Amino acid sequence: MKRFNLFSLLLTCALTCLCPISFAQTPPGNDQAASASAQLPSKDKFLIVVLAGQSNMAGRGKVADFDKTPVPRVFMLTREGQWVPAVEPVHYDKSVAGVGPGREFARLLAESNPQIAVGLVPTACGGSPIDSWTPGAYWGQTKSHPYDDALARVRRAQEDGVLAAILWRQGEADCSPEKGAEHLEKLKALFERFRQDFNSPEVPILVGELYQYPNPSVGASLVRQAHIDVTKELPRVAFVSAEGATLNPDNVHFDRDSQIEQGRRFFQAYQELVAEQPKE
Repeated sequence: MKRFNLFSLLLTCALTCLCPISFAQTPPGNDQAASASAQLPSKDKFLIVVLAGQSNMAGRGKVADFDKTPVPRVFMLTREGQWVPAVEPVHYDKSVAGVGPGREFARLLAESNPQIAVGLVPTACGGSPIDSWTPGAYWGQTKSHPYDDALARVRRAQEDGVLAAILWRQGEADCSPEKGAEHLEKLKALFERFRQDFNSPEVPILVGELYQYPNPSVGASLVRQAHIDVTKELPRVAFVSAEGATLNPDNVHFDRDSQIEQGRRFFQAYQELVAEQPKE
């Protein structure tokens, strides 16, 4: 019996030495993501895409089997700051996180150039008003500091790649007449701060339209107009239409199909921006 135990121990040790050990962590719920450490390209060929805003950027679409299947050369940054294959949910702001527009955007971006890989940086926080996207501000629903956390995650991502785009969708929490009237100036200040703090003065920023309910409120109309006007007042900012989008039964969040379509529209807007000469 002692010989058998010794042999088993030696065999186990030998197999352990022969099998590579991975230290990459897969976030809860992403059990089908490959556990091996991500093989990234050189820094100049690893394009970083920041996903920011509130729940309709984080995503609440129902996750299908396909959404759990890794996409070639598309990665996401985990809560622990490690790169793993991107599967849904990409975000972890709340337990209800689901399909958002980011993974489809990244898939199309990776397919557009076989020499690159794409890294998604999830920073959206469900329910967050724009005032919570300022340095030091705390958002209770997600028990986080939206701006500070985003800055830390993006800087971590920039160790491995170059910032290619910021996808932004937010405003549902600011649809009162008072907040709506201030939204444009706060949005401009936020985008300028992003570019300064991310050390990327010309990074394209894509602003996703909110769902347009019939007979929108005054505040909602002001927020929508701010999203359009910011593209006129700042360079390399584009508005992404949500026309035709449909909602989950909660009548608040875009459903899975609409989120995937939004990812495609974000990508189209991105292509148009990068094709342009930088604005003066």
